[in-house]
Amino acid sequence: MTLDHGEIAGLIPHAGRMCLLARVDAWDAQQIRCTATSHTAADHPLRSASGLLACTAVEYAAQAAAVHGGLKARAAGRSASPGFLASARGVRLHRLRLDDLAGELAVDVEHVAGDDRQLLYAFTVRHAGQTVAEGRLAVVLDTPLLQ
Repeated sequence: MTLDHGEIAGLIPHAGRMCLLARVDAWDAQQIRCTATSHTAADHPLRSASGLLACTAVEYAAQAAAVHGGLKARAAGRSASPGFLASARGVRLHRLRLDDLAGELAVDVEHVAGDDRQLLYAFTVRHAGQTVAEGRLAVVLDTPLLQ
C-alpha cells in the first residue's frame, strides 16, 4: 500500500512545505519506507544560506516515524498519540549537504522498541543506494497522566 504526499499530510502535524515526504512506498508493523524529493527545493523551509545541510535527514526520518505511528494507529482503529522528537543518537552523516543530490531520497525507519509513552526507531536515509545519514530517534508520546 502506498500513500502520496496529501495522505501523509493527513497523518502528521506538519503542514505545507514542512511536510517533507513525497510518498510511502511500503510499511508494516515494524518498519516503513518513504521517498522524499523536497530536498532539492530552493524554498525548502529548513534550507540555510549554506544549502540544505545533511543534519536535516533527521527531520525526514522523524516524519517517517510519525507517519508509521499514524498508520499503525489507523490500522488499529484509533488515532495516533501526538509525540515529539526527544533525541537523535548515534547519528552518522556521510556528507555535508542534501540539496546537491539529484533525484529521490529513500527514508527507512524501523521500530526498535517502545511502549505507550516512548518509542525508539533506527533510521537510514539513502540516495541512489548510498547511505547519506543513519542513527536512532527517541520519540516521547504525549499521553494523559495515569491517575
